[in-house]
Amino acid sequence: MAVLLALLSAALYGAADFLGGIATRRAHVTAIVTIAQGSGLLLLTVLLPLLPAAAPTTADLLWGSAAGLAGGIGVGLLYQGFAVGSMALVAPVSAICAVVIPAVASMAFGERPGALTLGGMVIALIAIALVSQTPGGPPAAAQGPTPSIGRWPAGLGIALMSGVAIGFFFLCLAQTRPEAALWPLLVARMASTAAFALGAVVTRVPLVWPRAVLGIAVFGGVLDMVANALYLFAARRGSLSVVVTLVSLYPASTVILARAFLGERVTPVQGVGIALALVAVVLIVGGS
Repeated sequence: MAVLLALLSAALYGAADFLGGIATRRAHVTAIVTIAQGSGLLLLTVLLPLLPAAAPTTADLLWGSAAGLAGGIGVGLLYQGFAVGSMALVAPVSAICAVVIPAVASMAFGERPGALTLGGMVIALIAIALVSQTPGGPPAAAQGPTPSIGRWPAGLGIALMSGVAIGFFFLCLAQTRPEAALWPLLVARMASTAAFALGAVVTRVPLVWPRAVLGIAVFGGVLDMVANALYLFAARRGSLSVVVTLVSLYPASTVILARAFLGERVTPVQGVGIALALVAVVLIVGGS
């Protein structure tokens, strides 16, 4: 059951990211994330009274708030990366960083990564180098001490930052207790929605657009919330390392949808890099 829940979570995460990427190409990313986060919050608020009673502690709610802020920033950056770059590049790079964060945290607490995890980290670095390749030359890092930013594929830097934030989201959410049920998710979504709504007000970003864009943002937010809930349920039913490994494969869903509906293409070298990125996700989390 845990494996099935994790796979469903990964598929929905990827679909939500795909929809978010589509929407941010038509409207401001702050507005898209605000509506997406708000729609997920509304869904959970409606469903929470129908769920079994829970007993969240203050620590659970604080971890949920931290997860919400990190996750909101991560999703916002991810959508922005999709808006300016290729989904087939941004999604895997973001996933690599997202799984590296828990590995670094475990080392900080005294754990030492095994050969599998170290191998995954090496493969991740190689994957990032490969997906950074652009037609007609090597990646910017190989150009010398003062590389030209224009040589990097669009959205790569944003993808890296997004992955770091999403990694902290997974890390914080994992600190909550099973007895807290979905309350940490509710607090997390409240924090992220409030933060982006405030950002929209401060930057004077309009929250009203054509109905088609609004529908995409709302549907993406609902899918993301369902994916979050499935992730928590899966993590509480099975091995966390197995669950996170499966959930971290969400870029595959995004890439498949981008190729199917947008006709996105990647160079052969970038294709190898994307494949290695997915391998790195499995090795890093599976070896942690």
